[in-house]
Amino acid sequence: MILLMGVAGAGKSMQGRILADEHGYAWISTGEILRVLVTGKRRQEMLQGNLLSDDEIIELIDKVFEMIDTSQEFVLDGFPRTIPQADWLTEQVCKGRFELHCIINLVASEDVVIKRLTSRGRPDDTKDAICRRIKEYEAITRPILAHFKQENIPVHDIDADRDARVIHDEILSLIDDPEPLVK
Repeated sequence: MILLMGVAGAGKSMQGRILADEHGYAWISTGEILRVLVTGKRRQEMLQGNLLSDDEIIELIDKVFEMIDTSQEFVLDGFPRTIPQADWLTEQVCKGRFELHCIINLVASEDVVIKRLTSRGRPDDTKDAICRRIKEYEAITRPILAHFKQENIPVHDIDADRDARVIHDEILSLIDDPEPLVK
């Protein structure tokens, strides 16, 4: 598994799609899954920028993992978003469900994130919702990176304010090593 992390608008989905298209990897975008599968009141809350609970998102991701061949390389973006989710994912790796080959953290400035997200036209990309997601990312998701590092799992930071192709080339240089990070 290649894990793509970063704030909303950092380019995780774009890089995930490119990797999937060019290398034949399965691409699991948590955001896309949520937009398709979450309905009703939870969808309304999600459109306002509120995250699902750890249990809700883990249940959805677990179902997706059951549907794909996890013995093949795949790209996961948008998960984990909390330390309990990261611990669940690491536990799955330790149980041998799949291998974790690379964690890539796409680092994007707030200005670039706001510009990218407001230009894509999704109903959940209001300026207020974007600012709330940035704050949630800083408070809840960013600590996962330190958590992984504390667990001796390398995290590669990539400047995501640059051109998508330059970012992709840097990602390719990192995923050339097929050795898993966690065994």
